Amino acid sequence: MFETLSIFRTAHAMAVHAGERQTILAQNMANADTPDYSARDIKPFSEVVSATSTGPDLRATRASHLAAQSSQFEASMFTREGEHNPNGNSVSLELEMLHAVDAKRQHDRALAIYKSSMGLLRTSLGRG
Repeated sequence: MFETLSIFRTAHAMAVHAGERQTILAQNMANADTPDYSARDIKPFSEVVSATSTGPDLRATRASHLAAQSSQFEASMFTREGEHNPNGNSVSLELEMLHAVDAKRQHDRALAIYKSSMGLLRTSLGRG
């Protein structure tokens, strides 16, 4: 029964994805006045997970592999199209703030899924 608890792996992957996206959005905001900077983003979590049959591989076989884990969504990064300012910058702070709120909601959703799953697991073990 407890051999494949993929809900925890999925919730973890969703939280990591939200954190990665928040990092990219913060970089966009930090470069809002940088000439010729193009706003970046990563694909939505649903697209990243559906691209692989079992979701992102979050298993580390050695301790040194944990450092490489932060770039697991790098392949899904893209440059967001949009209007450019006269200096060639495509960052809109308003849009970045909206995307940041979306990333926070995704992270909160992942934590809620994890917490709910832990509650169900504890209840099923009689430790409710």
